[in-house]
Amino acid sequence: MNAVDTNVFIYALDADEPSKQAKAQALLDQLVQKPAETILLWQVAGELLSFLRKWESAGLLVAADVEAYFHDVLTMFPLRFPAAAIFAMSFELRSCFSLSHWDSMLLAACQDADVDLLYSEDLDPSTDYNGVRILNPFA
Repeated sequence: MNAVDTNVFIYALDADEPSKQAKAQALLDQLVQKPAETILLWQVAGELLSFLRKWESAGLLVAADVEAYFHDVLTMFPLRFPAAAIFAMSFELRSCFSLSHWDSMLLAACQDADVDLLYSEDLDPSTDYNGVRILNPFA
């Protein structure tokens, strides 16, 4: 099972980063072709909406565009809600790998959802995070 980190969805919109934008859009287009193989983690959806709201507050997006893009993302992949067990998993991941709070929560949500491949630029692609591999789509 695959999951996509928030940064990929952000770069898909970010015209200030044309190279990353093209790579993010190509990856999402590829993954949408087989939507049963990829999930949208609840944490990622929440982080994405928060980021879009910041762009809205800065005048970079209007509310209708925030809602439209967020709706598009919600329809790409099944939304997966975490179980309470992710908190214990997060403590273990944070301890084992010296991760930030949010990175450990993201990886715990991946483990809980049986994700074995996370597309992200924010984590070390050479580390196996207890069965979750990282692939940086921008490398």
